[in-house]
Amino acid sequence: MKISKDSVVQFHYKITDLEGNELESSYDSHPALYLHGHSNMMEGIESLLDGKEKGDKVTGELAPEVTFGQRIEDASQRVPVKHLTGAEKWAPGMTAIVHTDQGQRQVTIMKMGKFMATVDLNHPLAGQTLIFDLEVTDVREASEDEISHGHAHGVGGHQH
Repeated sequence: MKISKDSVVQFHYKITDLEGNELESSYDSHPALYLHGHSNMMEGIESLLDGKEKGDKVTGELAPEVTFGQRIEDASQRVPVKHLTGAEKWAPGMTAIVHTDQGQRQVTIMKMGKFMATVDLNHPLAGQTLIFDLEVTDVREASEDEISHGHAHGVGGHQH
């Protein structure tokens, strides 16, 4: 089955910078899972995977506009330390997860206080052109529930 709108896609990925340094990979954990054609995945990833099948591998150099976005200067905010997840002790430069009304957001600690932290709201990879190595591990038709909910269900997707 070829990846197209309303396909549920599972894939492994490796992200490297233009110098070849590995920045992130899913190969040591579960593959990513999403509902294709429903804005659940970065535009650049969907474009690379469109029309591919289980077992296909693809590599692409993607601009920030179709991945993590351009950096926004002065995109900082003070948040209570109790809302930071991912570590027990925090220091500037560390990456944290903050739960927002729009879902999880990855932020970078800029300044730490006892009760409040100043965080950079840009994704740590924002503003970078990156190399994405993708390997399709599964493709299937989405269920009616998944299409009506607008996202994939199951391991790696949303649970209800």
